[in-house]
Amino acid sequence: MSYQHQYVDGTPIHFPLGKVVCVGRNYAEHAKELNNPIPSEPLLFIKPASAVVPLEDGFAIPQDRGGVHYEAEIAVLIGKPLSTRPDDEEIRDAISGFGVALDLTLRDVQARLKDKGHPWEIAKSFDGACPLSPFVPGDAVEDLADIGVRLTLNGELRQDGNSRDMLTPILALIRHISGHFSLQAGDVVLTGTPAGVGSLACGDQLVVELPELCRFETRVL
Repeated sequence: MSYQHQYVDGTPIHFPLGKVVCVGRNYAEHAKELNNPIPSEPLLFIKPASAVVPLEDGFAIPQDRGGVHYEAEIAVLIGKPLSTRPDDEEIRDAISGFGVALDLTLRDVQARLKDKGHPWEIAKSFDGACPLSPFVPGDAVEDLADIGVRLTLNGELRQDGNSRDMLTPILALIRHISGHFSLQAGDVVLTGTPAGVGSLACGDQLVVELPELCRFETRVL
């Protein structure tokens, strides 16, 4: 099933699905669990629109490319163009919604590519690599430094983070991104994952949520 932006009440959002801009290691504890150094500035990569699938319908994972890891993240929907390092007010005005996404990673593939010093887009940008939820309106969130994100796998809480723990907060992250390339209405920013990532298998049942904002049940098909 193809993905189309919408709010949690089912109202369509009439922006085209654009690129998904992601940041690596934006939570110190996640960097540590993968034995990665903590970066001095955001590590950016992009998932194409073709990687996005609806989260709540259930999603498939590759079966022949090694381990597939989940990474639950706060997703920010951009509703107005941003470029050349906008100020906080401009960024806040351009945020149309907040949702939750899974940054799926072919961890074995990524490790092999990193060991060789090669780019690792194919570990992050395959078709279906970004299950994405509907969004709550941007003005539903008062404090961007207090947004929770949780993932429960087969009844066990695996990830429980909060935007207050981000190395680069949401507004500063979007400013940094737009200083390198412009953001357009319909683009999505994934803001990093807290500690607790792990493998997925067919039949797994997941609950992913932004506590007090939105909650979604899904499964690996």
